[in-house]
Amino acid sequence: MAGKPINPLVKTALEMGPVVGFLVAYIWLKERVFTIGGTDYEGFIVVTAGFIPVMLIATGILWKLTGHLNRMQVVTVVLVVIFGGLSVWLNDDRFFKMKPTMIYLLFGATLGWGLLRGQSYLAYVMEGLMPLKQEGWMILTRRLTGFFFLLAVLNEAIWRTMSTETWVYFKTFGLTAAIFAFFLTQARLFRDYGIDDPAD
Repeated sequence: MAGKPINPLVKTALEMGPVVGFLVAYIWLKERVFTIGGTDYEGFIVVTAGFIPVMLIATGILWKLTGHLNRMQVVTVVLVVIFGGLSVWLNDDRFFKMKPTMIYLLFGATLGWGLLRGQSYLAYVMEGLMPLKQEGWMILTRRLTGFFFLLAVLNEAIWRTMSTETWVYFKTFGLTAAIFAFFLTQARLFRDYGIDDPAD
């Protein structure tokens, strides 16, 4: 189910807007400490608290406009609520920083489970975007499974050994750039295993 058509700019704004907003708010508030109910909260925690409803609203609007959310979007929102909520509730930024790790581990494990069953779950999610032969889907799924596990390890290394500011920039730009670069490196696979549409 692909959902209703939507202006690509609107779709991008709804998907990336909360992330960009998080970055801007963090840069603005990172040095500040807020006392709420007798408890001190660093700017990162306050920004995280604001990010959760913004993410929910943006995802809700996207769902309203398209009538559809893919599984990755749903899982991401659920983990944002869980780990972001834990960070705010416990006043501990580690939980939110672990969120990308959990996302990539879950995606990697899901794709890996499909591979063990001789299936490419990736094909179910992306077949409409990239028509590939079955062998191509299996190769891409194996590579992406390993890549997701690598990103999970990398996120853990960054947030555990570097500053919060470094992690925010890594999460906003580094992870996005890494995924973009990964698919760029698969150009040969798309060429060799792509399915030409006779209607084109």
